[in-house]
Amino acid sequence: MTTRLIALLADRSAKRGDFVLASGRRSTLYVDCRLTTMHPEGQLLIGRVALAALRASGWPVDAVGGLTLGADPISYAIAHASALAAERGEGAMVRSFTVRKEAKQHGTGKLIEGAFLPGDKVVVVEDVITTGGSALKAVDAIRAAGGEILGVLALVDRQEGGREALEAAGLQVLSLVTAEQLVPLIKG
Repeated sequence: MTTRLIALLADRSAKRGDFVLASGRRSTLYVDCRLTTMHPEGQLLIGRVALAALRASGWPVDAVGGLTLGADPISYAIAHASALAAERGEGAMVRSFTVRKEAKQHGTGKLIEGAFLPGDKVVVVEDVITTGGSALKAVDAIRAAGGEILGVLALVDRQEGGREALEAAGLQVLSLVTAEQLVPLIKG
């Protein structure tokens, strides 16, 4: 499954060229994970591979989520895969949620939406780690809402210092795919 996920990401999401990233950095590699995370096969593979990685980590995860929009389809895929596994008697369900970039200006003014509860043991989800900034923003919001951070799960680690920044902040990081695995498979 992981090999197919890497191939799908390389084919659908990874591009070579000259790009400015969300972090402001320039790069010759661009990875738009949404082209894979919002694809039916991508959803299926990501849910299964990510859930397996979380279970192998030994982390007692209640819920997964991260900064919208990149983390959303990954979190939902994990929750869905966990529900299917629970039906087969293979572990507990994992709930999902999303962290807004800014609190709502109406209603309850929530920053976190979905099935998050104060006291949850949480894994922060990232589509791509470059600097780790988005994950750290999500971590701050989750902690402020009473969540306990177990670690960070990244679909793709660009291997440009983000993992190290997160680890320096005391967070464990799991990466499903690395740039090193993607680059040789990019066509064109």
